[in-house]
Amino acid sequence: MAVDVGSVRVGVARSDPDGILATPVETVRRTPADDGTARISALVAEHEAVEVVVGLPRSLDGRNRKASSLARTYAGRLARLVAPVPVRMVDERFTSATAHQAMTASGLPGRSQRAVVDQVAAVIVLQHALDIERSTGREPGQLVHAGGQAVEDTTRD
Repeated sequence: MAVDVGSVRVGVARSDPDGILATPVETVRRTPADDGTARISALVAEHEAVEVVVGLPRSLDGRNRKASSLARTYAGRLARLVAPVPVRMVDERFTSATAHQAMTASGLPGRSQRAVVDQVAAVIVLQHALDIERSTGREPGQLVHAGGQAVEDTTRD
């Protein structure tokens, strides 16, 4: 399962049981009172996820930015809720832009894109992670510690 964390919405995607193809699940709204982690935790249980991948936003040169810190904090909270299911951070550069381009190319109007762009971005994050694992034989990204503290990511996928 993958999540694309935004300030207002969180896109959720999952893969088939064989880990070949990522598909959208839903978009979870975030509010000041509810960050959506409880809903995502329920989805992890419902879909019997074996791992959760959280997109890590970075600048074009690969450096971490403010959004990276927010995603790490979110991943840490999620890791506490879904333990013992592992949570990993994976580079998500260009996922939202790619998702918007794909939806525009398919003829979906801009206003309608808001409802699903986060899901599509989560699909892209998950598909990227699945492809890395399949082609390299290693788990993608960086593991978030079981205690909920996100590790500092020093690698680039």
